[in-house]
Amino acid sequence: MNALYLTLLLPLFGTMLFAVAGHRRSAGTINMFICVATFATSLWLAINVFNQGTLISDGKLFYIDGFNVYLILLNAFVGMTTSVFSGPYMAHEVEIGRVDDGRMRLYYSMYQGFLFTMLVALSTNNLGLLWVAVEGATLATVLLVSLYRTPESIEAGWKYFLICGVGIAQALFGTVLIYFAADKVLPGSDETLLWTVLNAHAMELEPTVLILAFVFLLVGYGTKVGLVPLHNWLPDAHSEGPTPMSAILSGLLLNVALYAIVRFKMIIDPALGTDLPGKIMMGFGLVTFATAGLLLHRQKDVKRMFSYSSIEHMGLMTFAFGIGGSLATFGGLLHMIVHSLTKSAIFVTVGHAAHVAKTQSIDKIRGLISTQPTVGWGLLLGTVAIAGFPPFGVFTSEFLLFSATMKSWPWLVITLLIGLAVAFAGLFRHVQPMVFGEAPPGQQPVEANMWPVIIHLVLILWLGISVPEVLARWIDQATIMIVGEGLL
Repeated sequence: MNALYLTLLLPLFGTMLFAVAGHRRSAGTINMFICVATFATSLWLAINVFNQGTLISDGKLFYIDGFNVYLILLNAFVGMTTSVFSGPYMAHEVEIGRVDDGRMRLYYSMYQGFLFTMLVALSTNNLGLLWVAVEGATLATVLLVSLYRTPESIEAGWKYFLICGVGIAQALFGTVLIYFAADKVLPGSDETLLWTVLNAHAMELEPTVLILAFVFLLVGYGTKVGLVPLHNWLPDAHSEGPTPMSAILSGLLLNVALYAIVRFKMIIDPALGTDLPGKIMMGFGLVTFATAGLLLHRQKDVKRMFSYSSIEHMGLMTFAFGIGGSLATFGGLLHMIVHSLTKSAIFVTVGHAAHVAKTQSIDKIRGLISTQPTVGWGLLLGTVAIAGFPPFGVFTSEFLLFSATMKSWPWLVITLLIGLAVAFAGLFRHVQPMVFGEAPPGQQPVEANMWPVIIHLVLILWLGISVPEVLARWIDQATIMIVGEGLL
């Protein structure tokens, strides 16, 4: 477990380092090096799990298996690539006077703090600590959202805090109900909130209490996922916070919240003996998918538009895990990866596009392909990928999901196709003039670091053409853990 401890300690060290030392000219480089080291240790951890199987720490506080380890690696990777973009981007924000040294101290400290809480949430075996870690991520994100201290950013921060605070309180009540059910089976035990213990005794837990707990947990953690009608905080948080925060928020936090829901579903399904939790998830997922696709058309801010795209895809993933079965679950797990990589790449290009146009208004971002071709092509290819066009990886995961839907719920396939067509129209209706429109007079290119975008798009293309055998086996192991059977 040394690899895990290092993976957790590095971002914790970074949080304290930036809080104490403050902002220096080299802060962006130091932040990047910490993220690179975190990724390296998470890769070491993943190799250990792949070779040795499930790992559990002394005292059983941390538990690493095939399900959460690939998300830990994904979190560390996106955090690393975003940190490469973050340094120059935030330096530009300092130059134009949007933030000062004090806020930059807060930014880098909370960047590492956010990564730390996400990694704790993914690796813990204790469902109470899972809740604490997700709440910690809420607090870190609030400070990032309100970083610019404009009236709009402060309003977005309070909105995020209040909505997600109420949501996470529902998740706490659901966790208490799980503890209540477990205490009836294991009275007086200090292990009643350990996932491994609950999973082993799932068949003995009271079904009525568990289904009530699942409703509260789905509403609570579903607020973090961005499920409709609990999604209102997410577009404001994206549009008002720093763009690197949008990249890690969309690529990481939403996945972790959905991971928590699936973990609880793995306990509750055997106890109920029915697919009621799955049907509830399907309903929330489908409504979220359809609503977000429609709202894409009404957006005037480019970051708000892509935040609704994130909501749409989280609805699709929730729907996939609700269907269950090996095909849908494999597709949902793969979609977690490709969506995170694609959306973080898109937000990097959006950040550069906003610097080129000096605004986030869709109507004023024009002619990127002529002003700065790398940014224009990056935005176009990212949009093509997230819209589900072959040969990118999003197409592969959506194809698996559609195949599973055709097998289990064939009448819903038409609904999904219409939803994808509506979302596609909304995205390209706005992106086409931003990329190919006539550039306004005087628009100049900016210093843009497009390496994170290139790396992510290459990976997404690779996953669309051929999923590597190692990754396929990895996802299949997680699928077996979730639904009891694999796809391969």
